[in-house]
Amino acid sequence: MFEIINIKYKQIYKLIMIRRQGIIIDIQYVQGDCIFTRINKVTKQYDYLTEDINTDVIIVGGGVTGAILGYYFTKNNINAVILEKSRIAHGSTSITTSLLQYELDSNALELKSYTSIDNVIKSYKLGLKALNEIEEFINEYGNACDFKRVDSFLYTAKNLEIKEMEEEYEIRKEGGLDVEFINKENNPFSLDVKAGVSSKAGGAHFDPYKYTHALLDVSTKKGLKVYENTEVIKIQYNEDGVIAETVYGHKVKGKILIVATGYNTTLFTKRNLGIKTTTFNIATKPLNNIEDIYKNTVIRDNEDPYNYLRTTDDNRIIIGGEDINFLPDIFNEELCNKSYEKLEQRLKSMFPSLDIGIEYKYCGAFASTQDNLGFLGKDPKNKKLWYCLGYGANGILFAILGGMMLSKLYLGEVDKDLELFKIDRFD
Repeated sequence: MFEIINIKYKQIYKLIMIRRQGIIIDIQYVQGDCIFTRINKVTKQYDYLTEDINTDVIIVGGGVTGAILGYYFTKNNINAVILEKSRIAHGSTSITTSLLQYELDSNALELKSYTSIDNVIKSYKLGLKALNEIEEFINEYGNACDFKRVDSFLYTAKNLEIKEMEEEYEIRKEGGLDVEFINKENNPFSLDVKAGVSSKAGGAHFDPYKYTHALLDVSTKKGLKVYENTEVIKIQYNEDGVIAETVYGHKVKGKILIVATGYNTTLFTKRNLGIKTTTFNIATKPLNNIEDIYKNTVIRDNEDPYNYLRTTDDNRIIIGGEDINFLPDIFNEELCNKSYEKLEQRLKSMFPSLDIGIEYKYCGAFASTQDNLGFLGKDPKNKKLWYCLGYGANGILFAILGGMMLSKLYLGEVDKDLELFKIDRFD
């Protein structure tokens, strides 16, 4: 029998030593009190795998990305199984702010070294397409996840960055996006805004925990199989397909396997797919007097690293940012507390009239790429190994695109926009 260990604030060298002793490690790069798993009751607990089974598509990862894939494959009448090593929606999904924006981590001109402006605009429009997809799901199945479509606002408080905001505005406007340039004269916010770009209906927010479970509720009724506490520890490829072996020795046979595990990809590939970072979030107690404009806008500043904020249905503000190096900083409580403190002071300086009290503090790892896009598609060296990795700020929106494109790809339809997300584009 394997021993399962949940490790929190331990030294990395100890993790390596324990694995060498043959013990399976459940390393959670998520720390603190995550608001969405704290305020929500467990919607449903799924069984762990207790037998060998067959399917068409094996999805490894039971976060929001895995749930999105399960929804689209099942919607297209493709048999699929989700295998989650821990609990559904308790990994990286639990720490996302679910602040959805079509824009990327970097501004358009900053990405010219890695891609074209045309590709940036294309990715913006694909982000809008993904937002529309989420809205269509809500309209069809009901709003069980506190979804709200809102405007998106990117701004700077620095005079030196006014030109940068003007350039970003012009690029978006020329690309056909519905945007408005904001300056000191027409600033509707109480923030110190020197210049900014407001994108109409360019964002949204929801509860990621509820959304994940809503997707699974719809999909399992249509045949999707979901297993949690079922870690995949070994993968075998053969002419007929792929076999995923789980921690308790049971096997799942499928035609393809899709990696939906975020930054944790070492079981599947030696490729260094993303740059790993730790990000921090704090959530306030419910507030009485948040201005309506902030309830209808998601906001990101132009700092490096940038900060971002949204509101919730019960009148909280969630602010995130203050990113630091991935390891071992996430296990350093003192460093983490410093980042939380910076976020709290930042929030209080933005809203001095609000009586702000912090209720939740949490952090976790995420991955990003040079061009701010995720990875969607087949491994260039193994056609039975596919990826749906929503790296960067738009992870959930990239996952939506992945669900749409990869389910069609399985049926033989190649979406030309998959080229933007191909696995070997940096080789």
